[in-house]
Amino acid sequence: MVQTTIAQSSLYGKAQAFVLPLRDVGITDIPIVGGKNASLGEMLQQLSPKGINVPDGFATTAYAYRHFIKVAGLEEKLRHLFAALDVEDMPSLQQVGQQARSLILQTPFSDELQAAIIQGYQTLCECYGADTDVAVRSSATAEDLPDASFAGQQETYLNVHGSNSVLEACHKCFASIFTDRAISYRQTKGFDHFNVALSVGVQKMVRSDLATSGVMFSIDTETGFKDAALITAAYGLGETVVQGAVNPDEYLVFKPTLKQGFRPILEKRLGSKEIKMIYDVGGSKFTKNVPVPLEQRRQFAISDDEILTLARWACEIEDHYSTVRGLYTPMDIEWAKDGITNDLFIVQARPETVQSQKMQNVLRSYELKEKGSALVKGRAVGEMIGQGKARVILDSHNIDQFQAGEVLVTNRTDPDWEPIMKRASAIVTNQGGRTCHAAIIAREMGIPAIVGCGNATTVLQPGQALTVSCAEGEEGRVYEGLLSFSVKEIPLETLPRTRTQILMNVGNPEEAFGLSAIPSDGVGLARMEFIIANQIQVHPLALLYFDQLENEPDRDKITELTSQYEDKAQFFVDKLAQGMGMIAAAFYPKPVIVRMSDFKSNEYANLIGGRQFEPHEENPMMGWRGASRYYDDRYRDGFALECYAMKRVRDEMGLTNVILMIPFCRTPEEGKCVLAEMAKHSLTRGENGLKVYVMCELPSNVMLADEFSQVFDGFSIGSNDLTQLTLGLDRDSSLVAHLFDERNNAVKRMIQQAIVTAKRCDRKIGICGQAPSDYPEFARFLVEHGIDSISLNPDSVLKTLLEIAAVEAGEI
Repeated sequence: MVQTTIAQSSLYGKAQAFVLPLRDVGITDIPIVGGKNASLGEMLQQLSPKGINVPDGFATTAYAYRHFIKVAGLEEKLRHLFAALDVEDMPSLQQVGQQARSLILQTPFSDELQAAIIQGYQTLCECYGADTDVAVRSSATAEDLPDASFAGQQETYLNVHGSNSVLEACHKCFASIFTDRAISYRQTKGFDHFNVALSVGVQKMVRSDLATSGVMFSIDTETGFKDAALITAAYGLGETVVQGAVNPDEYLVFKPTLKQGFRPILEKRLGSKEIKMIYDVGGSKFTKNVPVPLEQRRQFAISDDEILTLARWACEIEDHYSTVRGLYTPMDIEWAKDGITNDLFIVQARPETVQSQKMQNVLRSYELKEKGSALVKGRAVGEMIGQGKARVILDSHNIDQFQAGEVLVTNRTDPDWEPIMKRASAIVTNQGGRTCHAAIIAREMGIPAIVGCGNATTVLQPGQALTVSCAEGEEGRVYEGLLSFSVKEIPLETLPRTRTQILMNVGNPEEAFGLSAIPSDGVGLARMEFIIANQIQVHPLALLYFDQLENEPDRDKITELTSQYEDKAQFFVDKLAQGMGMIAAAFYPKPVIVRMSDFKSNEYANLIGGRQFEPHEENPMMGWRGASRYYDDRYRDGFALECYAMKRVRDEMGLTNVILMIPFCRTPEEGKCVLAEMAKHSLTRGENGLKVYVMCELPSNVMLADEFSQVFDGFSIGSNDLTQLTLGLDRDSSLVAHLFDERNNAVKRMIQQAIVTAKRCDRKIGICGQAPSDYPEFARFLVEHGIDSISLNPDSVLKTLLEIAAVEAGEI
């Protein structure tokens, strides 16, 4: 695309100019044109030549604002107004804000300032056509800083046409430096009201009213995971996403392998996208909101290629700003797609202000100590827990009712709500995604929030005692009552290193980014079963043979779950690849051992559509599970879907740190059958660095470990099954459950023998069972016998690490 440049005007210049072309300013010009405009100019200068599209425009300067205030004699009047201000007193704040804005709006621009703005707009029209449509945005000189976002503090006006309308919008932007929320925010952050000046950016509109738009971050907003880009998208102009008026689509992309040329889309989450903002042609306002047709709502707003393009741009913008500032700078970016040209544009970029400011040497974790039934659920913001009485407020005019320490429950927030948001113990909204206003401000203020609940204002009752938990993964839950919870802070710089690798057991992809902050050497067990049961929910054969399903309710459920898929089996592949990819990405490039499915026949039968494809077994624990299913004609087509998903993770996403593991493999010959089945689907051991391990959980795995070593690259001891099969008991039977103990000498001798044989055969051997997490003395036993790795439940990693370090040092 050829970008048009605004020509240099005789009115332009930096020192004491009223107006400057955006292309003439850069990131060092924040004192002149504010953070937003300086960033736009920086991108136009430095990143547009690299293929990142940025709309052209011009900016009024801080000098123009100060000249306006000085010539009109407004500063003395404004200082008099602010002398008695108490920002904690809502009526006082509202009164002072209203009077300050009125003073500015009642004071006309000088002829010189008007002429400069009109000339800037006319020059823009020469590039794009008469009465071109523009966005008029405020840009304060204390804005988009690394430690203070000032998000939405001043006003923005979209689809502005004609010189008079541009002048009017600029005047309103000047007045918006004294919105109630801006006054409160500056006071909270310690900025002097009269040291801050306002610039106005006038930028060619991107016709996203005819297409899509959204927000993206070059970092995971909740966990601070640096290697993922989060992109949100909805239909129409981007204000609905920023304001939280819609629940947008969300996409996660893994940055390291994206830069290597792969296509690592880790997650695609469909949003409801119920409304969109479009141009109000011939109406009384510049824009209006209209409903989105149901068919469009059920589709993702942008294509995979567009997701990847935006993610690449996020990487380039982050890399550029990190270089300019001389330190890592994650970015908060707004984007839009032009519905006429189909081109993508970046319309704003600012430093992210929450995760980048957190202490990196302390791991803080919240944990609920008791559970209740969740009243409402939504998208979790900030991995914390908050409590208090519910205050349901549906209109910003009633925010003076709010009391400090309450849980704010509302439809959505915008900047007008900020004076009370900082006093909330938690925030719960019906609308919005992880990049909406409520989410951004809650993160910055360190308050847990749950957004996009849908029905919070009707379910939660005023005065009701609530616990708001964002500490259980991506889904936040609001519980009734004040539940007990704990907060742990662990200094990371003092933790020792161990010779024995410390790995983690991870099942839930939503927790993976957060868990990756815990010091470890990778993942020793990533279970497919969690994803299949919770995110897919359907038996793979019911998807492959949907037309043959006999149960009508099952058909209806599958139709609803797979509404975006013509090929229903692809739903299984996509969800499994994204879930396993999320875990692999979280720990990349450390090894992540993914165990292929290990459901038993009764568990498979409980999946939607499963009963038609599963036999009845008297003892499923000892029956048709693990390896024996994979090459069997009754399931091999289902196993093929697992293989397709893992091939995508390794080959398309580039996550070659994934090691595959086969469970419940009874004989070496069975292992060879499984490897042959995998090779049919282009998962060949040794190709592209693929390693395949086997679970060591049967006495035959121990006794024939030398033969299994010829088939597989390593072993992972499953102490649960090895214990029950060594002792000849069913751990699910209450009659013999008291005999189940991994510390039994027979079990320990089996494990010792497995370690010795694996070492002799030059194969890696670790353990992923429950025992080391539960019993420190069992972990000591493993270390003393030279095991290569111990994989632990996340809550046991740090205490066991210290135990192992002491054993290796001879202190125990």
